[in-house]
Amino acid sequence: MILNSLSLLNYKNFESQAFQFDSKINCFVGANGIGKTNALDAIYHLAFGKSYFNPVALQNIKHGEEFFVVDGGFTKDDKSEKIVVSLKRGQKKVIKRNGKAYEKFSNHIGFIPLVIISPADRDLISEGSDVRRKFVDSVISQSDKAYLSELISYNKVLAQRNALLKYFAVNNTYNNDTISVYNDQLNTYGQQIFEKRKAFLDTFIPIFKERYSAISHDKEQVNLNYKSDLHESDLKSLLEQSINKDKALQYTSVGVHKDDLNFMIEDFPIKKFGSQGQQKSYLIALKLAQFDFIKQQSGVPPILLLDDIFDKLDENRVAQIISMVDDENFGQLFISDTHPERTENVVKQIHQSYKIFEL
Repeated sequence: MILNSLSLLNYKNFESQAFQFDSKINCFVGANGIGKTNALDAIYHLAFGKSYFNPVALQNIKHGEEFFVVDGGFTKDDKSEKIVVSLKRGQKKVIKRNGKAYEKFSNHIGFIPLVIISPADRDLISEGSDVRRKFVDSVISQSDKAYLSELISYNKVLAQRNALLKYFAVNNTYNNDTISVYNDQLNTYGQQIFEKRKAFLDTFIPIFKERYSAISHDKEQVNLNYKSDLHESDLKSLLEQSINKDKALQYTSVGVHKDDLNFMIEDFPIKKFGSQGQQKSYLIALKLAQFDFIKQQSGVPPILLLDDIFDKLDENRVAQIISMVDDENFGQLFISDTHPERTENVVKQIHQSYKIFEL
């Protein structure tokens, strides 16, 4: 999978911009606030139909404009592919592949395998469980359409059950038969999601440990623990047991929507006991393992975006990480940095072609 060209119109701080890319390494360099990260985010938008950094779609339209268009020309399996994402104020976002609009955005997920490594990834450590679940879900969804469909269905039923619990509270009533219907549906989808997350992590964790070991030179041991209510019992039983609590809270308190990952270093939570450098290495290992897993599943090296890779890492560590991608296992690489000379010094060490774009 190669991104050959990118055109931006009114996307974030870009009025109109076009790029022609190298098939191996591409670097966006320039001062902070100039648009380097926005260029990477536009590429991410083409793969996932949304921004990595700003979930509010309208805020990706350049200030004072009415719409944005992101247009990418790809080569996949020796075929040319054109992906266009556009949004106009007051209308729904549109994603087109070769001129034909997708009816469901979920049908596009996985078509362009892509991994981003960014300073924003620190949210995986510092924020709540929903961020870590989204990470797991996004990795599995890129290679498993059924999983994405099960996830969408689960969340829809969950919203309906929560609305019903609120209705019961407001009207001081209760209907066990209706709740049972939702319990059955949540159990069906939830068990499938749980089993797939469990199977994914069984494959993913050894890859992650290997990546961390390479980055840290075997200095310490790391681990990921999958935390889920469903380790204890099937979801239907859990939902029945928690009904009084759920009625009081007016929402569903158990299920796969409460799953989490514990990030560990030497058997301690990395959030509390890991240094900034260890946390950064942990996150990079996590993302490189994501890269390895997606490549393993799809047989195609994902496009790799390295946003502000020098953040909290010294030049030697960055060179080491970039040298990891200097082999046939990796495909196309995009880097952003504030220092053109520093970036060029690092990429010159790699025996690959490259382009530098000064913004």
